[in-house]
Amino acid sequence: MSYVTLSQTALILFREGAEALLIIAALASYLTRVNAPEKTRVLYIGGGAGIIASIILAYVFATYFDGNHNDVLEGATLVVAALIMLYVSGWLFSKRDGAAWQGYLRGQVDLALKRSTNLISLGLVAFLAVFREGAETVLFLQAVANGENGWSFSFVLGLVVGFGALTVLFLIVRTMAVRLPLKPFFTFTAVFLFYMAVNFLGQSAQAFQELGWWGFTNDNLPQWLINIGASPSWEGFAMQLIVICLVPVVLRLPAMRPTASISRS
Repeated sequence: MSYVTLSQTALILFREGAEALLIIAALASYLTRVNAPEKTRVLYIGGGAGIIASIILAYVFATYFDGNHNDVLEGATLVVAALIMLYVSGWLFSKRDGAAWQGYLRGQVDLALKRSTNLISLGLVAFLAVFREGAETVLFLQAVANGENGWSFSFVLGLVVGFGALTVLFLIVRTMAVRLPLKPFFTFTAVFLFYMAVNFLGQSAQAFQELGWWGFTNDNLPQWLINIGASPSWEGFAMQLIVICLVPVVLRLPAMRPTASISRS
């Protein structure tokens, strides 16, 4: 048995899957907290569709692009995912106060979640979270398998370990999330999705820069700031700053008429 292959496979799967899993776990916990656990199937359908689409796209890359990913598709996916996450984070943040929660307890949460825009948004977030890096993950794993001349025992065991680690992480997040007080939980989930949206925007800028569509001016930011998601270029960092500066507007829009919007659903 090759421990190198096992560790490579497990680490690739865990590293690439952890981000998507955290997003899905946070949203699944949210649905549980608002007494709508049956709606989590939308997230799982979205995530499953993301896996299927990733496998199909990986096949296309391997067959027609010599295994190279497409920066145009990557950049576009990141932008769409970021925009949807901005919407969802603002919507969640608007529900964190006591009045909104009491309205939910009176049965309005079920009506709100029946709105196609809200359910589709949640499903799309799950889909794009998986699809964003899914195809590359499949290609990375295929490269490891090719080095072993196929699906060796070490490779398969690495997949099992990776999936097991992701499952444990998912359960930990779900368990911790449902025990948090409501207001901190809603706030944390909204802030987490907003952070991921800003992070995705920075990554989309890098994809477009690799295409030569944008220039690249090194912003010389501290390495720790880049490590937590800041773009290493002024072009990408400026885009992130603009979104951050618009936080009051982003958070205000879904909350302008919360009662009316729910009652119309």
